[in-house]
Order: sequence, then structure tokens, then C-alpha cells
Amino acid sequence: MVLMMASGCGNPVKGRRSPETAFIGLNHPVQESWTVRLTLTKSGIPREIIEAGHGAEYRTNSGNEQHLDHGVRLTLFDSKGQTKTIIRAEKALIHSNQDIEAEGDVVATSGGTVITTEYVKRTAKDKMIRSNSFVTIKRAGETIRGEGFETDEALKKYRIFRGSGEVFKKQ
Repeated sequence: MVLMMASGCGNPVKGRRSPETAFIGLNHPVQESWTVRLTLTKSGIPREIIEAGHGAEYRTNSGNEQHLDHGVRLTLFDSKGQTKTIIRAEKALIHSNQDIEAEGDVVATSGGTVITTEYVKRTAKDKMIRSNSFVTIKRAGETIRGEGFETDEALKKYRIFRGSGEVFKKQ
């Protein structure tokens, strides 16, 4: 009696499949991370650092979105790599065009300026920070409140909409 066994292997390249992600719907992340730190640089100089306790990437019709939560901190730097502005929020959304939306107890600080609101959007194209939400802007000796504002990233030049305020002068 002769027993023959045959075994073989297929071409490993031809038989290789790409990961199956078709089952991942629009409401499910394609990847998740904890203790997230994203650093964007230009010619080796930091431009932005985004930190969060948790991040999830979602596929959208227009690209990818990064959803960050559990305490978000966005640090913006000037052209020399010096910290210019820090924005803190409960959560944030980074769009594929690098626009960033932050919401939930948003506090933006730069120098002696502190801006508090519930929502801001920082547009990558013009480097402006905007909101239509109620906002309070505090600087040395003044407090301004209003519905909506826009400012540069350094929080130096700003425009507030439907505003009111208080100024304290030393006598």
C-alpha cells in the first residue's frame, strides 16, 4: 500500500488580501488611540501640538476626520517655535483640510488675554479663530462679552459681535 500526500503553497503575493474594512460604517472609527499627541512641524519648527486623552479616526465622504475627547489641548506656535496660544476644550474635531473645531468649556489663552466660550473653529487657511457662541474676553483691566467673535491666532486683534463690556480705569 502506497500512501501519497501532496501539499502545496500558493503564491504568497497573489494570495494576499487587503484588510477588509467594508463592514466599518460611517458611525464607527477605523482606528482609535489613547493619550494622543500630534505634532505638526514646518522645517523642523513646531507649528501645532494637539493632545487629547482619546482620539478616533472616521472616514467621511470628504476624507478623514479625527475626533478627540477626554481633555483636548491645542498649542499654537509662532514662526520661531515659541508658544503663542493655547486652546483647551472638552473635545475637538480635526477635518481633513486641517480646520479644527473645539467645543465644551473652551478656554483660549495668549499673553494676558483669556477667551472663554463653548465653541471655536480655527481655520487652517487663514489662521483665524471664530465662534458664533457667547464669548467672554478678559485682558488687563477690561472684560468684553458678546455673541460671536473672530481673532487672529495670537489673540491680539479681535472683533466681537453684539458685544458689551466693562473697563476699569485706575484713578
